[in-house]
Amino acid sequence: MIRTVLVANRGEIAVRVVRACADLGIRSVAVYADGDVDAPHVRLADEAWALDGRTAAETYLSVDKLLGVARRSGADAVHPGYGFLSERAAAARAVEEAGLIWVGPTSSTIELLGDKIAARDLARKVGAPLVPGSDGPVADAAAALAFAEEHGLPLAIKAAHGGGGRGMRVARTLEEVPELFEAARREAEAAFGRGECFVERFLERPRHVEAQVIADDHGHVVIAGTRDCSLQRRNQKLVEEAPAPYLDDAVRERVHESARALCAAAGYRSAGTVEFLLGADGTLSFLEVNTRLQVEHPVTEETTGLDLVVEQLRVAGGLPLSVTEDPAPHGHAIELRLNAEDPARGFLPGPGRVERFVPPSGPGVRVDAGIESGSVIPGEFDSLFAKVVVWGPSRDAALARARRAAAETLVEGVPTVLPFHRAVLADPAFTGADGHGLAVHTQWIETELLASIDPQALATPVTEPGVVETWVEIDGRRHRLRTPGGIGPAAAGIAPPGSDAPARVPGTAPDDGRTPLLAAMPGTLVRWLVADGEHVSDGQPVAVVEAMKMESQLVAEAAGALHHEATEGTQITPDTPLAHIIRTDLDSAGHSRP
Repeated sequence: MIRTVLVANRGEIAVRVVRACADLGIRSVAVYADGDVDAPHVRLADEAWALDGRTAAETYLSVDKLLGVARRSGADAVHPGYGFLSERAAAARAVEEAGLIWVGPTSSTIELLGDKIAARDLARKVGAPLVPGSDGPVADAAAALAFAEEHGLPLAIKAAHGGGGRGMRVARTLEEVPELFEAARREAEAAFGRGECFVERFLERPRHVEAQVIADDHGHVVIAGTRDCSLQRRNQKLVEEAPAPYLDDAVRERVHESARALCAAAGYRSAGTVEFLLGADGTLSFLEVNTRLQVEHPVTEETTGLDLVVEQLRVAGGLPLSVTEDPAPHGHAIELRLNAEDPARGFLPGPGRVERFVPPSGPGVRVDAGIESGSVIPGEFDSLFAKVVVWGPSRDAALARARRAAAETLVEGVPTVLPFHRAVLADPAFTGADGHGLAVHTQWIETELLASIDPQALATPVTEPGVVETWVEIDGRRHRLRTPGGIGPAAAGIAPPGSDAPARVPGTAPDDGRTPLLAAMPGTLVRWLVADGEHVSDGQPVAVVEAMKMESQLVAEAAGALHHEATEGTQITPDTPLAHIIRTDLDSAGHSRP
């Protein structure tokens, strides 16, 4: 039996594992990067050890440091959570070779199913449904283009050793295949250390349906129901629910039996998820196996009564599962991921200090959080900081509770996706209120929702230094009023009444004809899209940056000649210009042209 678990992760999943250990009477050991020294998981664990570093590579991805802590703390098991090392066969093997227990599938199983090509081959052998795809990694962008010309579009380009939506791009025209192939390869290399990619036909307007598997070393492979995770942005899930709604019984049965056969053939143990895409035309296709605990595991727990982390710990300790038959789902559960991202700005990550966090509560509401009021969400890691999970006896009841929970939740200091959640929970395409069932799909957010809604409706107020907040009452409701604190209108950049003088932000220099190119948060300059000195137009993408594990593009905010001030690979901060643009809207004297 396991006595002490090293929790090799951070945030809400580290808190989740620490609590499961406490429920079983197992001692927990937390680890932390410099920026996580005051994090809840550090306080809640029985003991905590510093990893001495700020970045993922220096801390939660350092197998040597983690094994060192395990040795010094007396841990006999390692729980990797999700992300970081959870799907890295080499990390699991290093733990096994150190004589410790890896709380998850064996390293050989991770290696087999983590290779998307090998997983597709195994899926084919057990009769799981599959769309056409390459037989192995494609050599280059030209080979990807040739596949698209032969099999048609849209084309999915996927990291062979990735997961979680990273290292994946969808090409809908032949012209964009080369650029998207290189983007997928580059992102896969950064996230997983290997850049090989394979390609397959992409199902148009697909739903994302998955089966939760839990298996032991005693011959039991249990399917703990289905989930729908179709609400995604950039292939990253935002809302999940269980069981998957509006699913034909025959399709549900196919999902269950394919997942069971695949995991049995792989000799699977512990928790895992087999993912499928369900096309608008009814085509079902195997997607991948996630050889770890999923972020969305709580919706399965709420509808089955299983504690999946406790089951993981039981299995890792050599015990059989507490259930040996597929549990029937009870009621319906919905999970809202709370990310520090600004949906009004294309879900741009927004790290910073959480000045105030008031989670929802009440009947049927569960909150898994990795932060509290005063916590800092660092830019070095994922933007997810909490999950709101609701349960109801029916989907309609769960939706009502989800709307209540989203309305109750308060986060101040950083942008969040809460406005998005509130909009989605009122949209008939998701709720099914129009009588057409679930009409969302994996590209619905980008192609339909955002195109039909005013971006400002998704904006969240962020408390800024020097701003005073007060309240006014209008027609029986309180409204927040935000004003510059302690300064008059002129100092705040507001022109006096009757004056023609332009307003100016305090502390800014007079216009010198140079517009800086600034990143919104700390990160890395991945690639320049425009050469030094080249002319750019207003709104043109000019650079690719990576922050909080996501790539995004920076665009020019003026027309003119772009001059680089940073090189590719440079660590960037929001207050340091990456480049400046000498604008073309000025005359030779530096004045604006009429």
